[in-house]
Amino acid sequence: MAQEKQNQNAGTQDVKQLLKVRREKLAALQAEGNDPFRITRFEVSAHTADIKEDFDSYEGKSVTIAGRMMAKRVMGKASFGNVADRNGNIQIYVARDLLGEEPYKAFKKMDIGDLVGVQGEVFRTNAGEISVKATEITLLSKSLQVLPEKYHGLTDTDARYRQRYVDLIMNPEVRDTFVKRSAILRSIRNFLDNQGFMEVETPMLVSNAGGAAARPFESHYNALDEDVKLRISLELYLKRLIVGGLERVYEIGRVFRNEGLDARHNPEFTLMELYQAYTDYNGMMDLTENMFRHVAKEVCGTTLIPYNEAMIDLGRPFERMTMIEAVKKYAGVDFDEVADTEAAKRLADEKGVHYEARHTKGDILNLFFEEYVEEHLIQPVFIMDHPVEISPLTKRKPDKPEYVERFELFIYGREMCNAYSELNDPIDQRHRFEEQEKQFAQGDEEANHTDEDFLNALEIGMPPTGGIGYGIDRLVMLLTNSPAIRDVLLFPTMKTVDK
Repeated sequence: MAQEKQNQNAGTQDVKQLLKVRREKLAALQAEGNDPFRITRFEVSAHTADIKEDFDSYEGKSVTIAGRMMAKRVMGKASFGNVADRNGNIQIYVARDLLGEEPYKAFKKMDIGDLVGVQGEVFRTNAGEISVKATEITLLSKSLQVLPEKYHGLTDTDARYRQRYVDLIMNPEVRDTFVKRSAILRSIRNFLDNQGFMEVETPMLVSNAGGAAARPFESHYNALDEDVKLRISLELYLKRLIVGGLERVYEIGRVFRNEGLDARHNPEFTLMELYQAYTDYNGMMDLTENMFRHVAKEVCGTTLIPYNEAMIDLGRPFERMTMIEAVKKYAGVDFDEVADTEAAKRLADEKGVHYEARHTKGDILNLFFEEYVEEHLIQPVFIMDHPVEISPLTKRKPDKPEYVERFELFIYGREMCNAYSELNDPIDQRHRFEEQEKQFAQGDEEANHTDEDFLNALEIGMPPTGGIGYGIDRLVMLLTNSPAIRDVLLFPTMKTVDK
């Protein structure tokens, strides 16, 4: 233990000395009138990946590249380096005779992590490596910190999330994840635009945070002297636009839920919601299946998606199963045979399923689903027809009014989206809000509150409508084979640490 502490202290001293030397190098450059931080522009003619992918077009031609120096090997009169940009990296060959004696000395003083601009000729070395033969090197920004050691990178998970900028530098696969995330969002937008949907924006600061079962974050608007909340959903404003006649709308944006953090939850996350007039939840199932398949093909090039130990098949038709059928299949309990709430509670007691005193038969059915079913839903499956008690904004099934026309898509045991035939009856909606207010009074802090303006919009008249909410982060997790939501958020929520 003493030896380990001694080694740590020695390492700290070494880093301090390296940082001191870097600052001394910067001071010397500034004294010579070569302050890199005064450079405002550098023209780039090619990216490293383009050069490698289309070498025949670039061979023998002069290019200018810019990026971070990730490796440097000085060998007398000729040296090698490696420069990384957004798309990849490339070797640079630096010879004193080509560069000039003073510029070569300046290159030798550069550090790993420095940002450089390189002009030179594209060629292939005797070893077969595509490279740039440098004729000019410009120091564009001096790195005053030391990057993690090359072969181990930034491996501490907490540090990776807190210092995502270093994580992106050291771990190319992390950069690839976020490049793919951007492609996924672009693919979704293109798909919906081609389906005639219109992208819109709705308020983030609201007086009534409705549309989901979640606790909101609260704030205060000084100019209006009013308390406000951060939105937990996009639903109620988008439905107002359906009332207004826009017919097909969607929004991709941040929502905020005052809840815990785990592998699948972050208090702020990206939600995509869409609403389409004159369709129902069956139409939404078709749209969802087609969209997932389209995005997978466009972004991943296949509908067979590896996730952990499973191979998810987005190419075959998605299974469709009611919640009652799923509980019967995996828990061996048929809730069609459960007479009422008291019978459901007795059954929960027998099975060891925890419930609260306020819970009804529908709530307990959902608890059975969560306890016995979710973990088995690996391949895509639509779980349909939820109890009305847990679906306050959804249209009832005409032939079974204690259930609603709602589905959730599950993949790998995770809810990927939530969709309804939207409730457009203002009288029924008011009654549902009243029931939610009772639930809140009994201790359910996630219950919805009555939204009078939304009820007024429904009284103006909303056509039959289908709607869906997609968790973008979970979709990105699936398509990038990422185990945790923090792996697909550039800056996940982290507890503040003392410096």
